[in-house]
Amino acid sequence: MCTTCGQLLLTYKALNGMAPKYIADLLQTYTPTRQLRSSSKNLLVTPKSNLKFYGDRSFQVAAPRLWNSLTDDIRSIQNLDVFKNKIKTLLFREAFS
Repeated sequence: MCTTCGQLLLTYKALNGMAPKYIADLLQTYTPTRQLRSSSKNLLVTPKSNLKFYGDRSFQVAAPRLWNSLTDDIRSIQNLDVFKNKIKTLLFREAFS
């Protein structure tokens, strides 16, 4: 399994209560202070990192970036098998287009 697939799958599981608590604690959902169009998009807060190489590659920084780059319909999927299928299709299309 590729690194991107693994991080997206772990992020999905953490957001849906299928991952350990310490993984879910690394992620923070985006909740704006006022009503915005992005309120219902199931986005994550991307923390700033001070380290260019290791900090940007850490799960708590890389996972929200990958998750927020997904389309709205993929982020809103409720079934794990459907999510895996959509992610695989998306990554194959990006790799071979």
